[in-house]
Amino acid sequence: MPWEEAAETALTSNAGGTPLLRRETTGPAVEAASVHQYAWRGTWVVAARGAYDLNSIQPLTDALASAVRDHPVVVLDASGVTFADSTLLNLLILTHQSGKLRLVAPSSHLRRLCEITGVDGVLDIRETLDAATGPS
Repeated sequence: MPWEEAAETALTSNAGGTPLLRRETTGPAVEAASVHQYAWRGTWVVAARGAYDLNSIQPLTDALASAVRDHPVVVLDASGVTFADSTLLNLLILTHQSGKLRLVAPSSHLRRLCEITGVDGVLDIRETLDAATGPS
């Protein structure tokens, strides 16, 4: 048996020993998603860090929904986003439709994703936090 299989954790059923769940032990480490919020120069800022997909999007969804509901302008600091898929793009579009959203300093990965899908033509993208919190 190869070392990787011996070291791998698996849950098995009582009837036959077939794996129910296997824990992945290979692949790059993914930074856990985190969300921080604060006021900056009269604007509410939501800072997203880490990887966002279907399994990690909910805290950011909740933060943006309440921010748009409670503040006239919301800035999403996306400089720390290390991975994003269509789940995050969908959230950005929905938030943009619900209120005034500015996307600031998107990571190169997120910027490229916005360019490929055309979302960069819909969203208000700014280069710096100061530019995003300044006048329209």
